[in-house]
This record gives sequence, structure tokens and C-alpha cells, in this order.
Amino acid sequence: MKSRQSIQWLAVFIGFMLWISMYFLIDSPLLVPSIENIGLAFVHLFTSRSSLEVIYFTIIRLVIILFISSSCGVLLGAIASKRSKIAYFLQPYVTIFRTIPVISIFVILIILFGFKATPLIVTSLMVFPIVYQQTLESIKQIDQTFLDIYHLEDDRFWSGLKNCYLPLTKNQLLTAFLQSAGLGIKVLVMSEYLAQTPKSIGFSLYLAKTNIRYDQVFAWTILLIIVAILFETWIRKQQLK
Repeated sequence: MKSRQSIQWLAVFIGFMLWISMYFLIDSPLLVPSIENIGLAFVHLFTSRSSLEVIYFTIIRLVIILFISSSCGVLLGAIASKRSKIAYFLQPYVTIFRTIPVISIFVILIILFGFKATPLIVTSLMVFPIVYQQTLESIKQIDQTFLDIYHLEDDRFWSGLKNCYLPLTKNQLLTAFLQSAGLGIKVLVMSEYLAQTPKSIGFSLYLAKTNIRYDQVFAWTILLIIVAILFETWIRKQQLK
């Protein structure tokens, strides 16, 4: 554990040194802001009421999307694992959502639903296939002996999902949630940027870029990295329980 942490801190240190080297080599604070200016911009995010609102609304959107998409993915994955016709029906849609470029889906949804709803929908469509596919595969891999024993006592779908299937697939599902959280953050912020969603991190990045405030761009980026790390840490703790 200590060895792993040492390597991680070494990677962070090397990253800082590369940034400092780039700062002095390019010698243009406008293009490559100093670590000090980025630090001040980062602190400003938590001292400005408008920035706190932006952080709040983006995280709330992300949590709602992850909850709804993951719930639908788990439920439909569980049903599809027992109903092959449903699995065959859903497979083309899952394949499309997993392979089509995000920008293509974004443009199509903009035309159909407008700018306001598109970031939510496109992120949901990117998250759902991951959880659905992992649920479907993990249930299929459960030892049939465990299922036979359980079904002798209780053959109801909902109690089986709660007391048998979910506990036996917990680690696989948490891995899917981990992947979904990382992808969800990236897709949501990108969609907010393109749609210029009010009170969002994506729109704040757009404003910072337009106003040539690259220190703010890096500050928002660092914040997103921290949010992703927090989600990952929480999910990994759930895996250890």
C-alpha cells in the first residue's frame, strides 16, 4: 500500500515539474498560467456564490442521471437475463449507444429536444449501456447452484433481485457504476459546454475560454478531477464492505 501511494505521489510530483518546465519554456502566462494563478482561481471557485451554484447544479444533474440510468440498467439487465427475447430486442440499441460518437447523438438530440434537455438525455444514454451490459453478463455468470437453492425457497422476481442477484453481483455492478461515473462526468460537462447550459461547469468553461481566462479553465478541470476521484473513492469503499 505504501509503495503504491509513493508511486502515485511521484507521478503527481512529476506532473508539477512538467507544468513548471512548460510554464518557463513557453513564457506566456496568458497561454500557460502559473500554478499560483491556477491555485488562486481554484480557491475562488469556493468563495464565489455563483461558482458554488454552478458546482451544485452540475453535481445534482450528475447524481440524478447516474441514479436513474443505473436503476434502469440494473432492472432491464436483470429482466433481460431471464427473458432472452427482451435481451435480443435491447441489444441493437445498446450496441448503437456504445459505439456511436457522442457528438452525433448530441446533434440529433439537439434537433429533437432542444438545448435544455439534451445534456441530461445524452449523458443518460451513455451511462445506461454500461450498467445494463454489466448486469446482464454478471447475472449470467452466477453459479446456477446458488440460484437453484434460492428459487426453492422464494421464486418472486423482486425479492430474488434484492436478496439473491444483487448481493451476488455487487462487485461487478460497482465496477460498472465506477465506469459510469467517470464517463458521466465527461459527457455531461461536454454537453453542458456545447449546449451552453446555464449554471453549469460546462458553460463556465465556455465563458473562461471565451474570456481567455485559462487559469479558470485549469481550475475547473482540477475540480472535475477531484469530483471524479471522490466518486471513485466512495465506490471502491463500497466494494470493500
